[in-house]
This record gives sequence, C-alpha cells and structure tokens, in this order.
Amino acid sequence: MQTILQAAALVPASIPSPDWSGFDIPLPWGTLRIHAYALCILAGIVAGLWLTTVRWAKRGAPEGSVWDIVVWAIPFGIIGGRLYHVFSSPDAYFGPGFDGTGDLSLIPQIQRGGLGIWGAVVLGAVGAWIGCRRSGVKLSAFLDAAAPGLLLAQAIGRWGNWFNQELFGGPTTLPWGLQIDADNPNFPAGVPADTLFHPTFLYESLWNLAGVVLLLALDRRFNFRRSRLFWLYAMYYTLGRVWIEAMRIDEAEQISLFGLTTRLNVWTSIFVFVTALVIFILLGRKGRTEPDTVYLPGREPAKGGAAGELRDGANDVRDPDPVVSDSEARDNLPDNQSGSRPASVPADKAGAAPAGTTPGTDATAAGHSGSTATGTAPEAGTSK
Repeated sequence: MQTILQAAALVPASIPSPDWSGFDIPLPWGTLRIHAYALCILAGIVAGLWLTTVRWAKRGAPEGSVWDIVVWAIPFGIIGGRLYHVFSSPDAYFGPGFDGTGDLSLIPQIQRGGLGIWGAVVLGAVGAWIGCRRSGVKLSAFLDAAAPGLLLAQAIGRWGNWFNQELFGGPTTLPWGLQIDADNPNFPAGVPADTLFHPTFLYESLWNLAGVVLLLALDRRFNFRRSRLFWLYAMYYTLGRVWIEAMRIDEAEQISLFGLTTRLNVWTSIFVFVTALVIFILLGRKGRTEPDTVYLPGREPAKGGAAGELRDGANDVRDPDPVVSDSEARDNLPDNQSGSRPASVPADKAGAAPAGTTPGTDATAAGHSGSTATGTAPEAGTSK
C-alpha cells in the first residue's frame, strides 16, 4: 500500500508543456527547421493511410489505387484546411475587422499551426474524387474505407497543438490541467503564471481514438456502404467537436445565430452534424439498387484481367469450332496449286479412287462434280 501511495505521489498533478518543439537540419545556405507540429501531422497521415489501405484492400479495390487517390486528396486537404483556418481566424492575417493590419505572409506558414478540419475534408474530398475517377472506383466506397483512418489521423495530429502550446481550454484545477509557459504568445493576458488549462487537444485525441474503435465495430456489424460510414464519422466527430470547441479560449471568429453568439467552428459543427444525420437517414431508407462493388460502372476488371478491361470480352475473336484446331483445318485443305492430296489423308490411300468414280479420275475433280469422297471435305475446316 505504501508503495502505491509513493508511486501516486510521483505522478504529476498536471500535464507539463514540452520543452522541445522541433529540430534544425544544417544546409549549405542555412538551416531547415523541422517543427514537431509538422511531424505530428505527418505521423497522423501515415497512420491514417495504413488503416485506409488495409480496409480498401479488403473491399476488393485494385492494388495500388489508394496511392493514386491520396496523391490528390492529401495536397487538396492541406490547402483546404489552411484556407478554412485563415478565414475562421482572420485577425492575424487580415487584421481585426479586416482592417489590413494583419500579416498575409503568415498564410502559407502552416508549421506555425492552423489547419481547419472541415476545409481539409471538403477540399480533400474533391481531390479524392479526382483520384477515384482516374482509378475507376467509386468515391463513396473510398470514403467508407477511409472514415476510421481520418479519425486516427486527427487523433495523432492533434498532439501538434501540445508541442505548439496552442488551442487549449479555459483555466482548471483538475489534476490533468495543462501547463502553458507564461512567456508563450498564446498565454492569456491577466492570468497568473501558474494557471492550468483544459488540455482540449487531449480531449479531442481521446475522443477520436474512441471513435476509431466505434466505427470499426459498427462497420463490422452493419457492413455500411454508399458513404454511410463516412457520414457516421461526420456525426461522431462533430458531436465531440461542439463541446470541445466551446471550451477553447483562443481567438476565433464569433457568429451570432438565433440569439446566440459563439465560435464559427461550433456553428459549423452543428450544421455538419445535422446535414450528416439527414444524409445518413436518407441513404439508409434507399435500398441497394446497384452491385456491391468499389468500381465505377463499366470500369470493372475482366475476369483475370486488370481494371478498365472489357467485362464481356465483346471484342475478343472466338473460335467458332472449338473442336477443330487451326492446324487441323490447314491440314485438311488441299494444295490447290499442285492438286496433291490433303496432308491428313494417309499415303497408302492417296491413290485410291473415291467411291463412284473410275480409276485414274482425279479425286479433287470428283469432289467438284458432286461425288462423295472418302477423305475429309475441304469445307470441314473453317478458317478463323
């Protein structure tokens, strides 16, 4: 018992701020700064891709197609996420009230933090649609396969906010309160230096990890198709984002609706939740009218072939007589130039006259005169 108490006393009563936020790589013309925030985003992308690749392959997708899709989806998603952040928190870039006192050069500096998830999802879906069209697969099928991976990527990427000491919640006395350096630009003015804050990055990370398990379990049970799992992901994520976002104290665009003023991201989450719920219900009421396949119509692979080949082999040249081979057909044809016997007629019967003809009469001529020949007639070997 005493050992347990001693161990409990060693557990910190708060979450410390990280002392490390990245490293520098020396270059001939200077240094390249690698930010911990970027590493967290990259680690999240790798983990999400791994889970998506496994699920995509289990759905019978063409090998390697996931890379053809994400090469479009990831750049589009990063651009969309950054644009959403800039316009949802515009003061640093355009100045308060868009008065022009901001710094536009900060917009491309994503290493400082700031990627809005809904901008990333919307433009990322556009990029995924382009990749899916080029690969001949359905966007809805890919979204279902990628939904748990999206949550996993977000769960890991959120730790970048911890390294940047940003996007934390209000003051708290809970034992898992987050320490923020008093000299950090994000530290609230007029607050004691030893104040602890809600670690909203941790709340969202744990919420997302629980969502990954939930989505995988529900998909195993109900076998969702036609993007229903993706809309379930949207509902789950926004449900958590509403209360987590409401806890934050960083500057954000405030929107007033229905007599209530709150952060833009809260209203966005509510709107997305309602939209996703309606679409999920409508898709559930609509019966499955198309085959359960990841391929676009007309892009299914031929049997034993690659995607994009004809399914019915309509342009294939088929042998009209599968019994007679090509070599047999040629052997049964006479040599029209020399008038010699067909190659398939045995040598000891080559000089025998056909039935109904007199000896010495040419066998070929007899065939042309309507007499019945003992050998195989030339018409029996149809060419292909």
